[in-house]
Amino acid sequence: MRKPDGKIVLLGDMNVGKTSLLHRYMERRFPDTVSTVGGAFYLKQWRSFNISIWDTAGREQFHGLGSMYCRGAAAVILTYDVNHLQSLIELEDRFLGLTDTASKDCLFAIVGNKVDLTEEEATESREKEEHTPGKAIGGYVSPRVPKQVQLEDAVALYKKILKYKMLDEKEVPAAEQMCFETSAKTGYNVDLLFETLFDMVVPVIVRQRAEEPAQTVDISSSKPPKRTRSGCCT
Repeated sequence: MRKPDGKIVLLGDMNVGKTSLLHRYMERRFPDTVSTVGGAFYLKQWRSFNISIWDTAGREQFHGLGSMYCRGAAAVILTYDVNHLQSLIELEDRFLGLTDTASKDCLFAIVGNKVDLTEEEATESREKEEHTPGKAIGGYVSPRVPKQVQLEDAVALYKKILKYKMLDEKEVPAAEQMCFETSAKTGYNVDLLFETLFDMVVPVIVRQRAEEPAQTVDISSSKPPKRTRSGCCT
């Protein structure tokens, strides 16, 4: 199997939907999943490059493995649940430090999943149904939880990350480009998330390759081996 040219890692607390996001994009389905144990990955060919996408466990007992999976990563997707503020806080408190092993020019995306469960999304869906000719209205169920995390909160975290990494805002993608709200269940913004990152990761891969030392050998400075006599007798 060909070695991946670059790596993207998903980090975040358990039950925020990291595995579901990855399955939705790679397998075009929303599965009934169990908590990830350790880590798992997919390979995605994007243009002429192979990119590995790593799903990591959010459970405390596997927390230390995140640093290993992040080693050399070209991009990290920090995932939270828009309905649980603590899951956003955990990204800064527990998971950001794991990215210290990522590449020096690693990209960071802040992703709020499960927008299909928010009151705002349900209201928008109901309004669309009401304005769709011939569409019967009924069976609407109000969501159980209000949206606790706004996109502005994710933007604020992104700017904190830039300070933590000592990166200049002028030299990295703008927060508006790197903060997403998604639904693994409906597929909302899932393709946009991954494919935006792929397009951004490719130049990083090309730049890293250019900075690698040339794997060549100077044969002009090497001495030929001494010739030995062959045969069984002298």
